[in-house]
Amino acid sequence: MKKRFVLLLVCAVVLSCSSGDNNEKLLKEFDSVSQQVKKEFAPDRRLKTYEPKLIIDKEIASLPILKGSTTEPEAKEALIAALKKNNIDVLDSMVLLPHPSLGDKTFGITAQSVINFRYGASYSTESATQTLMGMPLRILEKRGGWTRAITPEGYIAWVSSGSIHPMNEAEYNEWTAAPKMIVTTNYTLFRELPSRSSAVISDGVWGNIVRAQGRLGGFYKVLLPSGKIAYVDRSDVEPFDKWLESRDPSPENIIATAKQFIGFPYMWGGTSIKAMDCSGFTKTVYYLNGVIIERDASQQAKTGVDIDISAGFDNLNPGDLLFFGSKATEERGERITHVGIYISNGEFIHSATSVRINSLLPDAYNYYKGSTRLVRANRLLTEIDKDSDIISIKEHPWYFVK
Repeated sequence: MKKRFVLLLVCAVVLSCSSGDNNEKLLKEFDSVSQQVKKEFAPDRRLKTYEPKLIIDKEIASLPILKGSTTEPEAKEALIAALKKNNIDVLDSMVLLPHPSLGDKTFGITAQSVINFRYGASYSTESATQTLMGMPLRILEKRGGWTRAITPEGYIAWVSSGSIHPMNEAEYNEWTAAPKMIVTTNYTLFRELPSRSSAVISDGVWGNIVRAQGRLGGFYKVLLPSGKIAYVDRSDVEPFDKWLESRDPSPENIIATAKQFIGFPYMWGGTSIKAMDCSGFTKTVYYLNGVIIERDASQQAKTGVDIDISAGFDNLNPGDLLFFGSKATEERGERITHVGIYISNGEFIHSATSVRINSLLPDAYNYYKGSTRLVRANRLLTEIDKDSDIISIKEHPWYFVK
C-alpha cells in the first residue's frame, strides 16, 4: 500500500512538472508572437495601447484565455490570427478601448490647473506629460482611482481620476460650444466670491480655459470644469474667442513667448509654467501662440520641414526647432534627446535645469556644451495645418463643435 502511494505521488509530481513546463513554453511562445504584432501595429506606447495577456488556468477554462486591452482592432485581429497559425487556440476576452464599462462617458475635460499624466496607474510610475485646466481629453478606461486618457496631441497615459471631469458627447459638445475665458497671466486664483479676500477654490495658470458666466465689477464669473462657480480677476483672463483670433504664430511672437519663461524650472514630464521639460517647453510656447504640436522631442523631430545646417546656421529662422542627440549610424538609428528654439545669431532658448538662452558658437560666453550633439533643425511655422501633427487650435476638432 505504501509503495502504491509513493508511486502515485511521483506520478503526480511528474505530471505537475510537465504541465508547468508546457505552460511556461506556451507563455514564451505567446510573448514572442505578441511582440511581433506590437512591433507592426503598436510600436509606440505614447500613441497606441497594446497590452495583451494570456491566462492559463484549467480550473477556469480548458483553453488559455486572451485578456488585456488595446486601442487597435487590427492588432487584436492580427494577434489572434498569428496565435492560430502557431497552433495556439485561445478564448478571446481581450477588450477594445474605450472600455465598454465607461458607457458613453468617453469624453473629458482637465479639471485642475495642471494635472500630471503617468505611464502607469500608480504614483510611483514614470511621469509622462501634463494637461492644463479646460483641455479636452478622450477617456479610454478606468482602473481603481486612475483613468487612462488621450491628450489633444494624441498622447496616451494615466491620470488620477479626480483630476478630470468625464462627460458624454452631448455634455462635451455643450462645454465646447459655450463661451469661455482663458488665463493670460502666469498665475491667478479662482475664488468663491468676487473679492480678493475671498476663499480660494482653485489656482489657475497661463493657458487654463474655463466657461464664461458673466461679469461682476472687477471680476469675471466662471464655471470651472469641476462644475463649481468661481470668480477670477478680470485682468488675469480674456475671452477665449478673442484670444484665439489674436494668435499670430510668427517667429517674433514665438521667441517673445519663449523668453517669458526664462528662469522657470525644469521638470521631467512638465508642460506648464509651473515647470517643464525641454519638449514640454517648446510644446507650451507653440500652444500659447495657438498651435498644437507633438509632445516629445523625438516626435517633434519628425514634423515640419528639415533645414540644412551642415554648413552653419545661416538657413535658420527664429522659431525653428533644434534637436540634439546622436546621429544615425549603420548600427543604430537617429536618437533625439533634447530640443530648443532657435533665436538668431547662433543663440537658442531651451529648458535645461531651467529655461535659459545658450549659444551654439564655441566662442560665445553662454556656449552650450551639448552643441556638439546637434542633430537636426526643423521648421514648423510654415507647416501649420499642412502637417497633420502641427495643428492650429482653430482647426483642432476637439476644441470646437464642428
